[in-house]
Amino acid sequence: MNVREFTASVTAALQPIYPEREAQAIAALVVEHLLHADSLQRLMRAQEQVPPETLAALLPLQTRLLAHEPVQYVLGTAHFEGMELEVTPATLIPRPETEELVNLIKQEQQGRPGLQVLDVGTGSGCLALALARMLPDVQVLAVDISAEALAVARRNAVRYAPGVAFQQLDILHEMPTGLAPGTLDILVSNPPYVRESERPLMRDNVLAWEPATALFVPDEDPLLFYRRLRDIGLALLRPGGGLYLEINEALGTETAALLQGNGYKSVRIMPDMFGKARVVCGRRS
Repeated sequence: MNVREFTASVTAALQPIYPEREAQAIAALVVEHLLHADSLQRLMRAQEQVPPETLAALLPLQTRLLAHEPVQYVLGTAHFEGMELEVTPATLIPRPETEELVNLIKQEQQGRPGLQVLDVGTGSGCLALALARMLPDVQVLAVDISAEALAVARRNAVRYAPGVAFQQLDILHEMPTGLAPGTLDILVSNPPYVRESERPLMRDNVLAWEPATALFVPDEDPLLFYRRLRDIGLALLRPGGGLYLEINEALGTETAALLQGNGYKSVRIMPDMFGKARVVCGRRS
């Protein structure tokens, strides 16, 4: 069996539980992982015979994939802003929409040296590390409630941005330490925002595997993290400092209303690549 046939075989095995295009994308990632190749190398090696040991190594991975385990957890890595980050079930899987949040901050803040950045709910560290790599002389503090997630983020930082600092804390009840009031330039967060009533809309590979504490909020108070982030920003952001929040697409207007006129100006709702409300941002008044 050559590499092209191998990839087609993995795709076919996954199609009972994934749409064809998604099965193809997952199969490509698996084959590249097994061959220690990137996408271009996989295509260039299409006619190369796959060694028996590589064929054998597929079986345990395929078994996990057919149990709806996300491919990123199966392979232990996820790609984000040019980084190959370690991910585990203790961390959310970084998504392309979150890359758009990074690029928005880059557009608005690039070229300003020495910024202080706070990333709340860092998970794998994807936002903190991406910003540390793209902003000059930046100081980044990343916080999370999960010790397991922070362990993953710290390992990712060793590889990509050793200068990032980390703290474990419950952001709903504690404040980050070491930041003087009115000195923070950027507060960024992708907090929990999926309402419990939205669980039926989510796929099995999210519900059964990704950390619920990083996903869900109660229906009766879906904006609790955003109120807290607003107040932390009021305490720590300098005048004109930026607050950047990934949001529930159904609650964009409500989230923006928490900020506008409540200590923030220039509040905007930004759409993602699919045209869905995805980011609310504003500046400290």
